[in-house]
Amino acid sequence: MKLPEKFKKRVVMTTAGVTLCAVAVGFFKCSLFGVDPFQCFAQGVWGRFFSTNVSYGIFYTILCGIMLVIDLFVARSYMGVATLVNMFLTGYIVDFSSAVITRFVPEPDLAVRIAFLAFAVLVMCFASSLYMTSNLGVSVYDAIPIVIAQKWNFPFRFVRIACDLLCVLTGTLSGLLPGVGTLITAFFMGPLIEFFNHSFSEPFLKK
Repeated sequence: MKLPEKFKKRVVMTTAGVTLCAVAVGFFKCSLFGVDPFQCFAQGVWGRFFSTNVSYGIFYTILCGIMLVIDLFVARSYMGVATLVNMFLTGYIVDFSSAVITRFVPEPDLAVRIAFLAFAVLVMCFASSLYMTSNLGVSVYDAIPIVIAQKWNFPFRFVRIACDLLCVLTGTLSGLLPGVGTLITAFFMGPLIEFFNHSFSEPFLKK
């Protein structure tokens, strides 16, 4: 099987992107300003319909598995190494980073929490840009706005905002109220990912 052009660089971008994204989620959790849009959707639906029957971990794995099957039909080209890493390893990295942050800053004040949130949003968007551009696979959720944007020729940033807002709305209707961090990511992740794509990730891959 022929490897993609600049394979080693793509692997570095994928590994760095997935790792940094998980670390960013750790900072996001420690900011105490709410979860990201997809987690808002997943935790809301779980809490409303499935919390008495299965644990959240099992539900989340099943949900990602269902989305993976759908993606294999509509977004097969975006499935790869990064997809599996996101599904099975991200949780452990998030737990580790959260534990380290909590150990060094056990009771962050408001200013520190705001700094955590700003750092988390920027790093998460930068990390997402890295592994999306590397084209060795994206998360099962990230694939959806990419495919919609390309299939119907819509700007990615607007499609991502729409998908994130739909997740937030579903989570809210299921009983999980979004925090300010949830709303910030819903409105700004798409534009920021697109900014990092054009300003860093795509030029870096082409070098």
